[in-house]
Amino acid sequence: MAKRTLLEIVQEILNDLDSDEVNSINDTVEAAQVASIVRATYNEMISNRNWPHLKKIIKLDALGTSYPNYLKLPDNVKELISVKYNVIGDGETRVQYKDLTWKYPDDFLQYTYSRNSDNSNVEQIQDISGVVLLILNDTAPQYWTTFDDEHIVCDAYDSAVDDSLQANKSQAIVYQETAWVHTDGAYPNLPEEAFSALIEEAKSTAFIVLKQMANQKAEQKAGRQQRWLARKAWKVQGGIRYPSYGRR
Repeated sequence: MAKRTLLEIVQEILNDLDSDEVNSINDTVEAAQVASIVRATYNEMISNRNWPHLKKIIKLDALGTSYPNYLKLPDNVKELISVKYNVIGDGETRVQYKDLTWKYPDDFLQYTYSRNSDNSNVEQIQDISGVVLLILNDTAPQYWTTFDDEHIVCDAYDSAVDDSLQANKSQAIVYQETAWVHTDGAYPNLPEEAFSALIEEAKSTAFIVLKQMANQKAEQKAGRQQRWLARKAWKVQGGIRYPSYGRR
């Protein structure tokens, strides 16, 4: 099924509901209700899985010298997959992006608290919560954690290169949500193959909400589409390597 605009989806559902024809989602109260059902259905579908088309590479936000070992996820990030940082040294010109290694918060604290706070290269940085962390200030970051599912806390930063971690030296692979656009000509941000599931799910809900009756055919189609989408997640293989178990 080709992609449909919000108006086209609403018109199709209204037609199956045997309702009045409309030229805009705001023409009738029922059209506006169906458009809201489509939006709710879309939001549920987006939240239920990590859609490949929402996978992006982005820069993280920097927090400056008050939190020199911190980076922050943008607000519209649904899930963080990996973090890289350009660990280029002082006086070097070669770009060197390296993966930062995740540590669980308790392991991160145990690792950093093993440092000697009397050493000149160990800086006492106050976390956003007020807790003091022992952070190296003479080397690039190697490990990271998060205490609030929003801020990326690194174990080090190189003050000879920058006075804090820099946004333009960060790379993150994430699943990033996009805002819903509630207008006639807007296309829901889904791949083409997901539009059938969106329409059938919304249609099934519309029959229950607006007609106080179930539409068995729409429910069956919606179920089939969701099962198919669960199997067919990636347009491209998505970088996943499947084991061969010795087979050629």
